[in-house]
Amino acid sequence: MRAIILLAHGSRDPVWRGCVDNVAQRVQALDAHAIVRCAFLEWSAPDLPSVGTELAATRASEWVVMPLFLGLGKHAREDLPRLVEQLRHDHPGVTIHCRPSAGEDPQVIDLLAKMALS
Repeated sequence: MRAIILLAHGSRDPVWRGCVDNVAQRVQALDAHAIVRCAFLEWSAPDLPSVGTELAATRASEWVVMPLFLGLGKHAREDLPRLVEQLRHDHPGVTIHCRPSAGEDPQVIDLLAKMALS
């Protein structure tokens, strides 16, 4: 079984989280068998270690971390690799993949360009 962790920055504004929850709902609709969770770097809960602890209690043997960042700022360059390595250390029986940040994906770049032109 596979788990998808949508990792976003987080915000003090609770309404902000709605867009991340919408992505999670869409992922779940596309793969009803996946376990889908949201995690946040700061200001919102749960954080990545907490989601890891929760997922450890499931049968998911593969976790995919999908960073929902447009840019390659400090969080994506420095914090994310450290957090994923800590997850791997804390959960050695799980295969953990970290996808590139969403903003690095040519499909996302193309979609944003098309949206700007529409």
